[in-house]
This record gives sequence, structure tokens and C-alpha cells, in this order.
Amino acid sequence: MNIDGKPYRTIWLGDDGVSAEIIDQTKLPFALEIVPLRSLEDAAHAISSMQVRGAPLIGATAAYGVALAMRADASDDGLDRACAALAATRPTAVNLRWALDEMKKELTALPQGARVAAAFARAGEICDEDVETCRRIGEKGVGLIQAHAERKQGERVNILTHCNAGWLATVDWGTALAPIYRAHDEGLPIHVWVDETRPRNQGASLTAFELGAHGVPHTVIADNTGGHLMQHGLVDLCIVGTDRTTASGDVANKIGTYLKALAAKDNGVQFFVALPHSTIDWSLTDGSAIPIEERDAAEMTQMTGRLPDGSIATVTITPEGSPAANYAFDVTPARLITGFITERGVTPATAEGLRLLYPEHREQAAA
Repeated sequence: MNIDGKPYRTIWLGDDGVSAEIIDQTKLPFALEIVPLRSLEDAAHAISSMQVRGAPLIGATAAYGVALAMRADASDDGLDRACAALAATRPTAVNLRWALDEMKKELTALPQGARVAAAFARAGEICDEDVETCRRIGEKGVGLIQAHAERKQGERVNILTHCNAGWLATVDWGTALAPIYRAHDEGLPIHVWVDETRPRNQGASLTAFELGAHGVPHTVIADNTGGHLMQHGLVDLCIVGTDRTTASGDVANKIGTYLKALAAKDNGVQFFVALPHSTIDWSLTDGSAIPIEERDAAEMTQMTGRLPDGSIATVTITPEGSPAANYAFDVTPARLITGFITERGVTPATAEGLRLLYPEHREQAAA
């Protein structure tokens, strides 16, 4: 995607050929800072501290983390330790485990002397594959927006999204935002309602940043505004992402997604979830089994912003001594979801719908 006319991915191989570089998302939208990852520890910190976030990007960063680890210790023990350290960084996003499995499958059969080059090559392939997958999600999903545009006869199509499932959550294009970018680039009249997405404000800081950089009309709203907008006919459809989707169609996404799905169901608003194949956990059939990450309470009690003098400051917004709980995700049951937008097409949010799109997983999903 473009920032001031310059194309960026969210992670790429450094010019030295032995490090990865990322956009530090904790500094957005106030500063665009590029951070090098030179070691396993750097990659693990980037994931756990949310310098990178979003399930597909977490997976891509983990892949580069394994490659960086191989430079230090390419033994079987070194590979196992690297995968264990990276797997412990974020428990909910299944792309993390998927990427680590891909790296282990690639490297285990190779001699130690060949592992470094192979690891960097496979990490690069995972990134390229993610870009193509997300491009296809946009291609498959734009028809949903086109249908609303035709029905509204030239009036703008209002789309509500939650958290950040765009370019910054993937290597490029995004999941939920990919159809939106495609629609905008094709000239469809669209407007995006951007949930601020407390407590980390990924909507207000990241989604608004990238939509603005790409020129997509949008408005930031408080998290609790979505239901009101739906009641008044100001939302045509919702498109969100997912960090883990079960084989039965339940979805774990940023906290607050479930409430948007309930409001959409009550108001007859279509609610779509955009996802790549790597986000489907075929081993689970019940969303209640998805581990829900609980993060530092400081994300609830503090906020960072720009002061009138231009400086950046973090302030406390809760009374001293008040405890805070910080659940990072919730689970939306498949029954509340209109359908899935995948790189292979749009399908109902059902076990059979997923199996039809991914027949190679039919036996695994039925187990």
C-alpha cells in the first residue's frame, strides 16, 4: 500500500540480506519508524509488544524469526527452541502456529548447513503468498460491495469495520479491508465507519491511518456507536477480520466483534468475516476452546496521544488503584455471521461451506 506515494509492505528482507525490517505499529499514526529485526529475540519482542500485529503478519514475522534464529543455531535443538519461544508470544492467532509448522516442515529434513538460506527463502515465500492471498480476498469480496452500490443507485455504500484487518495486519492489502481497497480503486462510492477499537485503538490509529493514506473516505467512531448507526440505516454491511476460525465457523477476533455481530443480526445488516486459509484452525469445532489472550491492564488504564505542542505523551485515564481487566479477543458464533470472504470465494459461515472451499481439509475437519 502507499504512504505519501511510496509503496510499502509491513515486513521485508533488509538490504543486508540477513535481517528483516518492519514498520513499528506502536508508533503509528504519529510517526513512521522502520525497525530492524536481527535476532530471534527481536522477532519475539516485535510480536509480543505489538510492533507487528494481525494474524497474518504475526505469522510472517514468526517465519523470519525462525530464519534469524537459524543464523545463531541451526541445530535441531535450536530450531525447536526458536519455535517454542515464538509460539509463546501470542496465544490466540493461529497463523503463528501455522507459520512455525511451515518453517519446521521446510527445515527439519535439511542439513544444518543449508538451513539458514532455506529459512530466509521460505519466510520470503510466506510473505509473498500472504500478499497474493489477500489480493484474492479483495477480488472475491468486491462483488458484495458492488451489489450494494447497484442497489443504492450511486449513493455511497457504508461499511463498518472493527479493529484493523487491513494492510497493517497482513503483509499487504489486508483481509477485511482488501475488498474495500479494491472497491475504492474501481471507483465505487464507499465510506468506512472505523471503530476506534479500545483498548489499543487499532481502528483509530491504524485503520484510519492506512485508509487515509490510500484516500478511502472514512469516519472514526466510538466503539459503542455501531448499533446506533445500524438502527438508523447508516450501515450497509460489516466486514471484519479474524485471528482464528474454527472448522465449524466460529470466529475469534478483537474484543467487541461479538457485540457488532449481535447488533448486525438484530438490524438485518450483513456481517462478513474476511480470512485467509492460514487462519482456519481445522483442529477445533467449538469457539469456546479458543484460548483468549489477556493482556497488560496498562493498555486499559493508559492512552497515548499528541499534545497541543506536538509532543507525544502517555496519560492515565482511570482512578489510581482501580483494577482493570484486558481481554484481547472475543468469539463470534457462526450463527451470527452472514458469510466468509476467502481467497477461494465467498461461502456461508458453516462447516460445510468451509469444507467445500477447502476439500483438502475435509477429513481433518470431520475428525
